[in-house]
Amino acid sequence: MSVSSRIPQAREALGSAESGGFISTKVVALGGGHGLFASLAALKHVTNDLTAVVTVADDGGSSGVLRNELDVLPPGDLRMALSALCDDSEWGRTWSQVMQHRFHHQSTPENFSLENHALGNLLIVALWELLGDPVAGLDWAGALLNARGRVLPMSRQPLVISGVVAPNHNPQGQVTEISGQAQLAKSRYVRDVRLHPEGAEACEEALAAIDEAEWIILGPGSWMTSVLPHLLLPEIRKAISNSDARKCLVMNLELDSDETGEMSAEDHLAVLNRYAPEIRFDAIIADPAAVHDQVVFDEAAARWGATVQWSSVHQVNAAGVHDSLKLGAAYRDLFAG
Repeated sequence: MSVSSRIPQAREALGSAESGGFISTKVVALGGGHGLFASLAALKHVTNDLTAVVTVADDGGSSGVLRNELDVLPPGDLRMALSALCDDSEWGRTWSQVMQHRFHHQSTPENFSLENHALGNLLIVALWELLGDPVAGLDWAGALLNARGRVLPMSRQPLVISGVVAPNHNPQGQVTEISGQAQLAKSRYVRDVRLHPEGAEACEEALAAIDEAEWIILGPGSWMTSVLPHLLLPEIRKAISNSDARKCLVMNLELDSDETGEMSAEDHLAVLNRYAPEIRFDAIIADPAAVHDQVVFDEAAARWGATVQWSSVHQVNAAGVHDSLKLGAAYRDLFAG
């Protein structure tokens, strides 16, 4: 059976989730890592037409090893997106745990070839090798998990992200260029971020999903290495700009990360506006506990053409972690407005 004939079967399985109680809105969520995981875990409770577009520049950990040794897309962020979309049944919870399970050797990890590999990464790469197509492989993984949405890479080729950083916590000091997502994410005061190769093509299925979307969600996530990369790939940036969809930006709960330094909430907006001034967001979801000056942020958002939806979306006992039900409620209010 050819890859093209297999894909519809996988898509049919992906669409088998319950539809009761959902808002019939086509949503595309862009990001990567834990931020996209949080967004998808919330959105799957709100809409039954959901597509995740995921960054493919990761070069650390299990993903980095598989990327380097097998010349494949880094599967880690894609795996996390699939895990987030598992439903809340026993089947879904079990498969989510299976996908996230990592192998560890208690006594001699340095001699253990599977050390720190996530089983989901290995499963995804196996499907890619068998099917010869990254999108088909992800569709089949989603069908196995009965995922409540589709997961797509932003590009079919692995990308490299680089940026300039100022050492010693001094944004005005001597700068150094750093290449690679894993190192850049741990650097301080990142700027002048770029994607390589510059002429990389976007995934056609991702472009189609963005074109057909009614809502486009960007963030939360590592601002420079998970959120911004979608605006650095020219075809993705153009597709978002040209889309008739309404657009929403979700702010992080912790703004003072390594890569953003001491940037304020409005500075975060300025970064995206500098790299993609043609893109305007209709709404911004922000937690009042995470923004120092709400009046200043409201004014910055208004200059950008956006309205801030102030919503408490953090977990009660973990101010830096999104509560999927609270964030889902914020999304529901946004889509219904």
